[in-house]
Amino acid sequence: MTKKTSKTTKRFGPRYGRTVKNKLAKIEKQAKAVYKCPYCGAMAVKKVQAGIWQCGKCQKKFTSKAYFVQKPKKELKQNG
Repeated sequence: MTKKTSKTTKRFGPRYGRTVKNKLAKIEKQAKAVYKCPYCGAMAVKKVQAGIWQCGKCQKKFTSKAYFVQKPKKELKQNG
């Protein structure tokens, strides 16, 4: 018995192979997810375009990775 494919990749039918379709389904799932805003902390950030994200609460637009919001790096402690 074969593994079920995702609904987003059923549009390709039997073409392109299972591995490629699974990778695409993972990327599309990340791109359509809702992320936490780095400015106000609300779970309301959605993708506008490739690499451009907008918070639905504070309406801030910012750039990040193409398919997911990059988590902010921890600031380095400086001795001084």
